[in-house]
Amino acid sequence: MKSVSSLSLAIVLSLAACNAGSAPPEAAEPAIEAHVQDVDPATEKPADRTVDIPMLQVKTLDGADYALASHRGKWVVVNFWATWCAPCLKEMPDLSALDKDNDHVEVIGLAYEEIEPEDLKAFLAERPVVYPIAILDVYNPPADFATPRGLPLTYLIAPDGKVAKQFLGPVTGKEIEAAIAAAGGPAAEA
Repeated sequence: MKSVSSLSLAIVLSLAACNAGSAPPEAAEPAIEAHVQDVDPATEKPADRTVDIPMLQVKTLDGADYALASHRGKWVVVNFWATWCAPCLKEMPDLSALDKDNDHVEVIGLAYEEIEPEDLKAFLAERPVVYPIAILDVYNPPADFATPRGLPLTYLIAPDGKVAKQFLGPVTGKEIEAAIAAAGGPAAEA
């Protein structure tokens, strides 16, 4: 029995010695990051990155066509969210108020989940918002936006169509108004 324990200890120590000279896990991350930054040969743009002036064309839950380019001249809040995401649900009333109370700001909600339109309509009947909602195909998200790595994910698009700021995690209307003011837009009224 003693020889089996000694052999096991020798194997463990040998394996530990093999790893002793290798780089820590943090050093391996740049290789993963470099892979994410590869160029998409079809578009010649960085893969899985949001472009400077993103295009977005979706059909909203009410059947209307929504094109981000047709909203130039306004600040547009593009919000990726899901019904199962508690922080997403918490920010919805604030985003709705932001849209309703500001003529220079519009919000579009992009449901990033596999859900049937009827189910989402029933959900929104209990949690209504004033802004349009579209259901995204999680296997084919909008090409000009990075694939969400977490929700909620919100982009602030400036009136010229450029991405002014990205927020990962919940965001408030006040934070968006501050970002608009910082980017040269109108300051929020006190």
